[in-house]
Amino acid sequence: MFEKSGHRIENFSFCIFGVIILILPGWLKNDLAFADQTLVRTVQEQSSPAAQTDDGEYHTPLAGEPFHTTFMGQDIYVPGGDRGNRTVLILGGSLSTPKQGDTGGTPIFAFYLKRMWEDARLRLLSSGIFNEVDGVKSLGNFEILGRFESDTNPFEQTGIQDNKEIEESSVKWGTLSTFLGAGLRFPVAPYQVDNDLRLQLFGQVGYLYSKPTSDTGPTVKLPPDTILYGVKLRGRYDGFRRNLIELPHTGAAAGFDLDFVHREKWADFGNRIVTFKKENTQDYLKFSGYIISVLGIPGLSEKNRLLVSLHGGVANTKSIDRFNAFALGGGPFPDETDRLYSPNYPGVLFDKTLVSRYLLTNLEYRRELLSFAYLHLRSTFIWADRETIIGSNQIGFKSDNGQSASVGLMSGFLWDSRLYLEYAWDFAFLRDGRPGSSFLIFWSKSF
Repeated sequence: MFEKSGHRIENFSFCIFGVIILILPGWLKNDLAFADQTLVRTVQEQSSPAAQTDDGEYHTPLAGEPFHTTFMGQDIYVPGGDRGNRTVLILGGSLSTPKQGDTGGTPIFAFYLKRMWEDARLRLLSSGIFNEVDGVKSLGNFEILGRFESDTNPFEQTGIQDNKEIEESSVKWGTLSTFLGAGLRFPVAPYQVDNDLRLQLFGQVGYLYSKPTSDTGPTVKLPPDTILYGVKLRGRYDGFRRNLIELPHTGAAAGFDLDFVHREKWADFGNRIVTFKKENTQDYLKFSGYIISVLGIPGLSEKNRLLVSLHGGVANTKSIDRFNAFALGGGPFPDETDRLYSPNYPGVLFDKTLVSRYLLTNLEYRRELLSFAYLHLRSTFIWADRETIIGSNQIGFKSDNGQSASVGLMSGFLWDSRLYLEYAWDFAFLRDGRPGSSFLIFWSKSF
């Protein structure tokens, strides 16, 4: 399926996008639900939506609040939801044409769980390959923190040069880490379950492994498997008020991560041409941060929103290698408070693009088509030191910049779910100077 010509896949993507928009109202008339909130139809129809308030102006329905409207002749009532307890299954896939390296697409699977109690919180995000678990015990504003994360991709990971995968650079590697720490947490306006200010300090113990594949070059020398020790300082602020399908509607968010890691058992690695010295790479310090704001547009109703975001990361270039670089994320722009830190570049095949330093900005216009359906247009710019091949088969980094344009639709869907469709055009960044497009479908089902 991934071998089809670029024009045929692009036309197919536009057709699917158009067909779903056209037939969505018919589906909704028979069986409509929103993620995390149950739909109830009342017996008596109302002539006006509940979003029309006493001031005569339309107001977007917000997450967690009861909502009442009439759609397609049906009277619809959405009761307030419990946003602190969620269980979600995520499925989807992406197509890329031309391919990014040798990869023309990737499946998407994840399981998400969130539980909140009066004095504790639990969060889990798992795809099998990448997993993270956060547990919190609250003692007033003081918190005891635990975290586990693993990235254990069983497939070979290969460097790309001129949009071609260099097989001699292929390696299998992964990490597992446990974090224990303490922090402070303070609720902030508008005082929903995800609105807080957090400052957290963790100690880290982890493990890094790497091994060659059948394609790895004969001159490639890998670092030894090793225990990792580190410290993480993390700050988070989330002041968003979210809409009915959990997209940020108004407010701002910001945060940072500062990581220092020591790799205990370490040695020079590389090949005869390029050598990564132990004294440069055994210890590394990384800093990343973000700021995001959602604003109204003067003169327009609140059905029209503007999202502006800035993500950045920096590290000593001598200490960064393929095993500790930042990874760009793709898919929908992150809306969950614990994923806002992720740098999002439309069209990226998940964790396929590594960078050692980056500055990424998004400018997005969003239009509320219906109270449960939102269309957006986004322009994304990036300046980064991105991965490339140096010395015939080693991963290094080169200065680059790029931009993409994307259009997406997020909507409540059947069976208490959400559907996200996105078409993105990358002008040259993802394919080393060659433009290309991608199509993404992302479905999440709440239980």
